[in-house]
Amino acid sequence: MDSHVDVQQRENSTSAESTDPPPRMTRQQTLTLISMASVNFSSMICYSILGPFFPNEAVKKGASQTVVGLIFGCYAVCNLIGSLILGKYIVQIGAKFMLVTGLFVSSGCTIVFGLLDRVPAGSAFITLCFVVRSVDALGFAAAMTSSFALTAKIFPNNVATVLGSLEIFTGLGLILGPPVGGWFYQSFGYEVPFLLLGCFLLIMVPFNIYILPSVVADPSKDSFFRLLTHVKIVLICYAIFTLSAGLGFLDATLSLFAIETFNLSAGYVGLIMLGLSLPYCLASPLLGYITDKYPATRSWFMVTGGFATAVGFWLLGPVPFLHIPSQLWLLVLMLGVIGFSLGMTAIPTFPEIITCAYNHGFDEGLSTLGMVSGLFGAVWSIGMFYGPIVGGLITQHLSFEWAAAVQGALAFLAAFPLGLYYLLHRPQQQRIPEGGSRQTDESTPLLNE
Repeated sequence: MDSHVDVQQRENSTSAESTDPPPRMTRQQTLTLISMASVNFSSMICYSILGPFFPNEAVKKGASQTVVGLIFGCYAVCNLIGSLILGKYIVQIGAKFMLVTGLFVSSGCTIVFGLLDRVPAGSAFITLCFVVRSVDALGFAAAMTSSFALTAKIFPNNVATVLGSLEIFTGLGLILGPPVGGWFYQSFGYEVPFLLLGCFLLIMVPFNIYILPSVVADPSKDSFFRLLTHVKIVLICYAIFTLSAGLGFLDATLSLFAIETFNLSAGYVGLIMLGLSLPYCLASPLLGYITDKYPATRSWFMVTGGFATAVGFWLLGPVPFLHIPSQLWLLVLMLGVIGFSLGMTAIPTFPEIITCAYNHGFDEGLSTLGMVSGLFGAVWSIGMFYGPIVGGLITQHLSFEWAAAVQGALAFLAAFPLGLYYLLHRPQQQRIPEGGSRQTDESTPLLNE
């Protein structure tokens, strides 16, 4: 029975989905799913905990608003560098070792960050913030890069379904981080939120050492540059960039706009932000299941999601030339549209890049999965760096409405060429589902040689 399941995992899921009921998850898959869920949740809650109170504490320690922004921005830059390097050398380092080490580094940095209030104000405090935050970003990059690669390796036929399910825990971490951190900060002071979450991450280290399977693979001679020689992958990467840029822009500007325009308190702004995160979290598992069961839908999910995201940003302000007054109900509705459409675009991107890489002769193994995961993390980090900075500048010199319009234009410029590409390459796309994506992936390199 085990050997039969192994054969099924090497072949396409479509060869088995119509005969017998889907096989139950193996013990290795179940434990891996638990491990990935814990990594996503703990990493994201530690990432999002700073928002409610750290900027104010940093200003008290002598940091300007610009320096606070740079402290947040250096995280994205180091995450970008770490994702590329670690994604390239994941086989040499070892996926399990990389994940566990990344968790350990993140836990230590979280604890140390909680002790920075004891550092003298001024340059010493600012310098240590940059150092700790940068090292934490490298740990985060290691954990997430190996997490994506291991998920795709152990669930080869259900990548989008599993990633969509894991996005629930990612969203929970992002949702719970600010209120949990704010409550602990108000009740116990600056140090306690970081110490508790750092210790929680530390507990995850032996937990993942015990349950996470070891994956042995051979290194590949392929590179990120070869991945980026394919137009389809470049277009998908640009779509990923617009997603993270939009989220980064909203993180940096939405709360101020809502407070000034609708006279809302910070608590109500937090509730409004749920309008963005909840649709994404709730829709991601369903979107992942559909795109795995019907791979041909991935392309149009990405294109439709991109256009819907553009419309959502254009009506978020709304755009000044439409002469529609800003209304709270419209803001909340458009945040829901953006949240759902981001899921439509984001969930299919990872399996679509993997399929494209396999179709162009990349080795089917952990090495390629690591590079795809590293590329995804790097492009996402570029967007998270670009969104708050450029969006903040446009908001400062023009208005939030125009800044949101620019973000909508970026999403439109991602969806339109991607849609044209799929229309022009439609005959090739139709061949993938017939024999199954994995069978096509294995035979295509032979045909190209």
